[in-house]
Amino acid sequence: MCVGVMGTALASPLYPLYQDVWHLKASDITVIFTIYMFGVLASLLFLGRLTNRFGFLPMLRAGLIVVTLGVLLSMVAWNPESFMLSRLAIGLASGLITTSASIGMSQLSRAGDVKRAAVITTFAMTLGFGLGPLVGGLIAQWVPKPLFSAYLPSLLLGLIAIYALFTIRIPPLSTPAASAHHRKDWLTQLLPRITMPPRALSRPFWIGSMGAFSAFGMFSLYASLAPSFMQDILSWHGPAASGASIAAILFLSSTFQLAARRVPNKMNAVAGYGALVVSNLLLIATTYTGLIWLFMLSALTTALGHGLANLAGMSLVNKMATPASRAGLLSSYMIVGYLGTIVPILGMGWLSDRLGLAYAIMIFSASMTAVTAILTWAAHTTQPVPSPGN
Repeated sequence: MCVGVMGTALASPLYPLYQDVWHLKASDITVIFTIYMFGVLASLLFLGRLTNRFGFLPMLRAGLIVVTLGVLLSMVAWNPESFMLSRLAIGLASGLITTSASIGMSQLSRAGDVKRAAVITTFAMTLGFGLGPLVGGLIAQWVPKPLFSAYLPSLLLGLIAIYALFTIRIPPLSTPAASAHHRKDWLTQLLPRITMPPRALSRPFWIGSMGAFSAFGMFSLYASLAPSFMQDILSWHGPAASGASIAAILFLSSTFQLAARRVPNKMNAVAGYGALVVSNLLLIATTYTGLIWLFMLSALTTALGHGLANLAGMSLVNKMATPASRAGLLSSYMIVGYLGTIVPILGMGWLSDRLGLAYAIMIFSASMTAVTAILTWAAHTTQPVPSPGN
């Protein structure tokens, strides 16, 4: 999972370079960024249930192969269209990887230990997302031909991971794929289907999913427009600075997840959503004043909110899911989360072209402040979901 998602955010610190080479506007960058997200959504909608049929390991292998091919195409991209095609392929593969690896982690963990599986899953995914822009940004800053060389580490690690996945052997697992219900024709397996929890659990499910929506949206703001934001408003320059800032958010997010792994899930949700409220208010203040220490505080609270919100949401899905519903419920949760990387960011690009980047960020942050404040109140007033067997 870590290697598979590494290539997804790798391009973030490179966007200003692509802007210069291909003469792109801010809205063009947000379109390129969200093309990847549309690939993820398509994968979750149409391919998510294939893990139930074929098992997590074959689908994980397929996802690693496709994402490595997508990274290779990114290296040799000759125009915006070819680069968008590579991002679409990476998005499709990312959906396969996150779903199959999450299910595999749950199946291989100790019985009933849903929090441990959630911590490992979100930690690996967040670590991979952070390594991509950090390594890519550092290479792009000081190595020749940055739009080619920045992808080399991810390509090499992808090849190693593919080899490892084809050599690994796991004991037979009891999965829903063995039932007659799942031995349907392949076309039926590809039809989109949204899986929802029982009605009694719909409120906490939607609170957790909208928390992922907010956390994904906040991080995507940094990932897609942070390089331009830092250059225009903070006067920081270079892919190394923007890549390091994006990676710092994700590494801190991973640290907060590990630290909070034994904290009750409801407390993680309330604290995470509250941190996202504060981070958006700090980003508004940063945009207004241009003070670097406010930007750092905003990034820190974004990392806290991102980590706790994702940990709470993934733990919640693991608590709700049965073996038969796990793939579908996880896909539904991830679909809502990834919509947070599409709808707000496309709006950001549109507003940025018309009102300027500073005004667009303030409108974005004000809207997300309202959403996360409501989520904080809702999480506080909702009864915790019991662990399996309780």
